[in-house]
Amino acid sequence: MIALNCESISLSFGVDEVLKDVSFAVQEGEKLGIIGVNGAGKSSLFSIISGKREPSGGAFYIAKNHTVGMLEQNIAYESSRTILEEAYSAFSDLIEDEKRLEELRIQAQNSGSEEDAKRFSALQESFTSRGGYEFRSRCKGILKNLGLPEVFWDKPVSSLSGGQKTRLSLTCLLLTDPDILMLDEPTNHLDVSALFWLENYLKASKKTVLIISHDRYFLDSIVDSVLEIENCKGKLYKGNYTDYVKQKEVDRELEERHYRNQQKEIKRIEAYIEQQRRWNRERNIIAAESRQKQLDKMEKLERPENLPDTVRMRFELSGESGNDVMSVSRLRKAYPSKLLFDNVTFQVKKHDRLFITGENGCGKSTLIKILAGRLGADSGSVLLGSNVKIGYYDQENQDLHPSSTVLDELWNTYPTMTETVLRNTLALFLFKGDDVYKRVSLLSGGEKARLTLAKLILSKMNLLILDEPTNHLDIVSRERLEKAIAEFEGTVIAVSHDRYFVNKLATRIADFGTFENGSVYVYEGNYQSFLDYKKSLQTGDGKNVKVEVMTASKEQYLNAKRDLADKRKQERKINRAKEDIEKLEKRIEEINEEMSGDAAFDHVKLASLSTELSECEEKLMELYELLDGLSEL
Repeated sequence: MIALNCESISLSFGVDEVLKDVSFAVQEGEKLGIIGVNGAGKSSLFSIISGKREPSGGAFYIAKNHTVGMLEQNIAYESSRTILEEAYSAFSDLIEDEKRLEELRIQAQNSGSEEDAKRFSALQESFTSRGGYEFRSRCKGILKNLGLPEVFWDKPVSSLSGGQKTRLSLTCLLLTDPDILMLDEPTNHLDVSALFWLENYLKASKKTVLIISHDRYFLDSIVDSVLEIENCKGKLYKGNYTDYVKQKEVDRELEERHYRNQQKEIKRIEAYIEQQRRWNRERNIIAAESRQKQLDKMEKLERPENLPDTVRMRFELSGESGNDVMSVSRLRKAYPSKLLFDNVTFQVKKHDRLFITGENGCGKSTLIKILAGRLGADSGSVLLGSNVKIGYYDQENQDLHPSSTVLDELWNTYPTMTETVLRNTLALFLFKGDDVYKRVSLLSGGEKARLTLAKLILSKMNLLILDEPTNHLDIVSRERLEKAIAEFEGTVIAVSHDRYFVNKLATRIADFGTFENGSVYVYEGNYQSFLDYKKSLQTGDGKNVKVEVMTASKEQYLNAKRDLADKRKQERKINRAKEDIEKLEKRIEEINEEMSGDAAFDHVKLASLSTELSECEEKLMELYELLDGLSEL
């Protein structure tokens, strides 16, 4: 049975087209993921389905007697109630029946009337069947699981942060249990434990769910199909996010190949027609007309549309650091009402990709600010190794000045760079034309994230420290950032809730709260092995799992082992550089001999040899510099 059917949905604002003939159907109980770049029209589609906006064309149909509930991204939550009262309000009918039950109980007790007793019994049966005795515990359970524990329950809704209001809104929506659940970026503001809980909740639910999300791990775990909105059009793919990626690649390759083949066939037929017409005999004219009819009847394929613009980036290495990049010893940070962490000790070696994980409020961002030198610790030390240069990404974009324009933001940071260089850099992050004159205060969250990344790539570093770098980025931008980090030859320390991002890049995991003692435990290995260990703790099988928890002696051993591996790698690089230098020197001698021989009278060959000589000499100088640097290390 179809729960929702959309037919040729279109939406325009003046000449700006947002959606064009978007059609799809969602079956009862299906989980549909909706993806696309920022500004593709995903939230606009939700607004149309929820009845908040009229489409410019097309229509949608919802199954009879089906209720629809929607979680929006930006929630203007105005309520005089406390958090717990707001959650209870989802069951206002049960609360009224509860009051009525008490009145009927007293009335039946006082009157002794059989009729009053029957009314009480009937209402109690209905109250019980609708969950009247469980709804309070259900409210409390969902609040806890979505990151609003008991200490928050008596707080007024008006005192909550934007992220907390989103979690409360999601709680209330899940409690109302609509037939069709529409979630716009539900994973925003959720920590890892809340994400896993929500995943399991939605997977177990038999309701129809539509999810707009840039969280690829979340989509992989939940959805049965994916609707991609690209260039205003929608296309439906069966399977989860990974299946979509594979199928899209195949489909696009086929479309491009069929288009190229048809264009070749059209050109071949047109050339034949032209040739026959030149010969201009009766049989040639007949042949040309026959082929022209064939060409006219051919169903022409459209050229596959260009993919939407996306960011491009590459992090420039400032130079090689020493093998010991950072030494963290006995760090402590506390606020008057809360200890964040204590006795945090670990080492960071060259080429590590250390990702810091933990629940919201545990101190991850505070720790990373201390590591970046933006905040002081109460005690302990952070020592940098030799020749370490830090590049820092702040999730709160605090280094941006609201009154500056986009262009000025870069120019103020890099005053010696030309406008051309700065504009070219901004273009890589989709700031083009008049966009560079926008005020920072008017930028969206995604635009601010892109601007902060643009400032970062213009500096050179060998240690990247990143605090939630994927926040506000769409999927394609996240993939570009992943690629840039994967190709970066320096060291990375990062905080991220994006599990797909962490799983793809991490070589070590520093976890807050594994044993809830205020310390941080460092695991050697990728994110999946870390998750397996966490799961083993919950199931009580931890003793059977090999745990890579760092002790001082073990870290010393691993550091020595890593140092030896790095030394061998450097030796291999030195030997390779020497071999390449020897080959180039030999080739330069050969070119000089050729240029002074027969080639001296052959201008074409002489020019070619001269070009090759320049290239060889340039490569040779680069290798000399590389060899000097490697020898120093």
